[in-house]
Amino acid sequence: MNKTIPKRIHIVGSVGSGKTTLAREISSKLGIPYYELDNVVWIRNKSGDLRRTDQEREACLNSIIQSESWITEGVHTADWASPCFHRADLIVFLDTKYSIRVYRIGKRFFKQKLRIEESNYKPTREIFIKMFKWNRDFEKKGKVNFFNKYGILKDKMVIINKAKLAEKYVNNLRSKTIQ
Repeated sequence: MNKTIPKRIHIVGSVGSGKTTLAREISSKLGIPYYELDNVVWIRNKSGDLRRTDQEREACLNSIIQSESWITEGVHTADWASPCFHRADLIVFLDTKYSIRVYRIGKRFFKQKLRIEESNYKPTREIFIKMFKWNRDFEKKGKVNFFNKYGILKDKMVIINKAKLAEKYVNNLRSKTIQ
């Protein structure tokens, strides 16, 4: 059996599940660039973020997924993000416990407010409250919708529900067989 290293990886999960951390770790280990889908949706400016048009978002995403290797990560499961799932060699679904995600959202917000951690957006009270709502919505609806929509891709999917398993997975990634 031929062992290959995945060159196109998509990581999906709720707010605070560890998507960006895992993407950075895999990127560092494999030397593959990673992209946050939020930055595909938004043009980041100091004066405030601007939402890309559907056509701009699609062009931006296509320029990423047409490359030979990439890691994309995000909570997005809408139709516009489906090329990430279908073109990926590997899909990583982070199913981190709800209570851990809640803790991480709070911890991240305070670190960003204290400027200990960088942020792509201005960490406002409104966005903080929205993150809890998005987290709850993902738990109630997003997870089910994800598996209904992308469950057919289970042969190239791995589900990780603990940080230690994610770390172990990254450390063993080079020996994983992807068919």
